[in-house]
Amino acid sequence: MEPAADRRYVLTLSCPDRTGIVARISGFLADAGAWIVEAAYHAEPEENWFFTRQVVRADSVPFDADELRARFAEVAAEFGPETSWQVTDTGVLKRAVLLVTKEPHCLHDLLGRVAAGELPVQLEAVIGNHEGLADIVRAHGVEFHHVPFPGPDTPDRDAAKAAAFDEVRKLVDIHEPDAIVLARFMQILPPELCAAWAGRAINIHHSFLPSFAGARPYHQAHARGVKLIGASCHYVTADLDAGPIIEQDVIRVDHGDTVADMVRRGRDIERLVLARGLRWHLEDRVLVQGNKTVVFH
Repeated sequence: MEPAADRRYVLTLSCPDRTGIVARISGFLADAGAWIVEAAYHAEPEENWFFTRQVVRADSVPFDADELRARFAEVAAEFGPETSWQVTDTGVLKRAVLLVTKEPHCLHDLLGRVAAGELPVQLEAVIGNHEGLADIVRAHGVEFHHVPFPGPDTPDRDAAKAAAFDEVRKLVDIHEPDAIVLARFMQILPPELCAAWAGRAINIHHSFLPSFAGARPYHQAHARGVKLIGASCHYVTADLDAGPIIEQDVIRVDHGDTVADMVRRGRDIERLVLARGLRWHLEDRVLVQGNKTVVFH
């Protein structure tokens, strides 16, 4: 349980921009006795859109998060029907489910961070379309579910794949997770799952400069002599690897690096970028507007 003095209520809001929004929110929080410990703002002039994230000490407010939500709903309604907002309580751990295939590096990293208390999350389950990662997951005291997917020669493969995704969806949705993390899950989510998990499904993938699509991308990159390997963490949409970006970073390589070196470095940057992106999502630092994000670090 989080110490009372460390517990926070986090308010995020985005709405059409106009004069007086900051004053109205600040006045509301002041009237409630809320002690603000973080405040961030951003305006998009071209879209005339406003974003904010406010963090207050929970022990400074003489009522609980539900009452704060109920009272703030009246304020949010003043900003128009397009307003999006929420109030979360850091004393209530958010829930996550991981989806994996065979590559272990992102899974190992997240399991280690959760075990060390570095991520504010309750890891409910890991679902894999192969069984190879089951032992490490269970060693961390986390449920592992194996959902096999059909191979290329499977009769009526489309129906079999749809059935597998139905099973994955059931196993995920039973936990009502705040984050569904594709930790190198090598299956493309169908559009209906992208829609159902919009704003919660998070993916990681490499991003070479220049980029290389298709099979053996590290071999292609090595043959071309690339100097930078990157990674992108983003929300999942029906447009493959093109959802709103949460975090990106790059790492330098040179002519002396072998393909194996590049793979190792690529895995390093994927670990870091996914961990950062997931943390910011869990801390309500990411606000989505269309296919863009505002990330309050």
